[in-house]
Amino acid sequence: MSGNLRSCLAETIGTFALIFVGAGSICMDVLTQGKVGLTGIALAHGLTILAMAAAFGRISGGHFNPAVTVALLAARRIAPGKAVFYVVSQLLGAALGAFFLALVYKGSAFASGPPFLGACDLDGVSYRAGCAIEAVLTFLLVTVVFATAVDEEGPGALAPVAIGLTVTLGVLWAGPLTGAAINPARAFGPAVASGHWANHSAYWLGPLIGALAAGLLYEYVFYKGK
Repeated sequence: MSGNLRSCLAETIGTFALIFVGAGSICMDVLTQGKVGLTGIALAHGLTILAMAAAFGRISGGHFNPAVTVALLAARRIAPGKAVFYVVSQLLGAALGAFFLALVYKGSAFASGPPFLGACDLDGVSYRAGCAIEAVLTFLLVTVVFATAVDEEGPGALAPVAIGLTVTLGVLWAGPLTGAAINPARAFGPAVASGHWANHSAYWLGPLIGALAAGLLYEYVFYKGK
């Protein structure tokens, strides 16, 4: 199997896991009447990213997030063609993860009603505020990715832990406000499977702005400014 195909498959599987476990934890929280809780949901997302990054980081870099891929593209750390295939693979994995959740909860109201298979939406915040929250959290996530996984002088072995914890912290803080996607694919998968597209553009606009700002800042100020 070619290197590019292996990388794309790794991105698909990693993003699939994020949706199936992360978004699935939201469905389980509803099913158990709140026994999973916000902490459990945050850990489900963060630990999944930690595990998948540890498993596939050496194969694909462990992006599992179109915003991360776009940031690396802007910093010239990935070729344009490869970046396109990565994003397609991530969205495919996200959709597959959500459709598998739909099969698990077939016959329940989780797909056509709250929580819409764990779909992200704004709760008590404006569209502008939602975009800002997603941008800031993605900025922090991408900064951690560059500092630990991309920078050759960074603590590469600790990258999966640092990245997973950053996702966990983001969900703990913003989960009740925006769903804390911090990742367009995280919002895309459940939206495709459930048809719940409310405020969906916020989960592209915010993360992409935050990711680009973080990637360019780290690459041209922190890295090349050494």
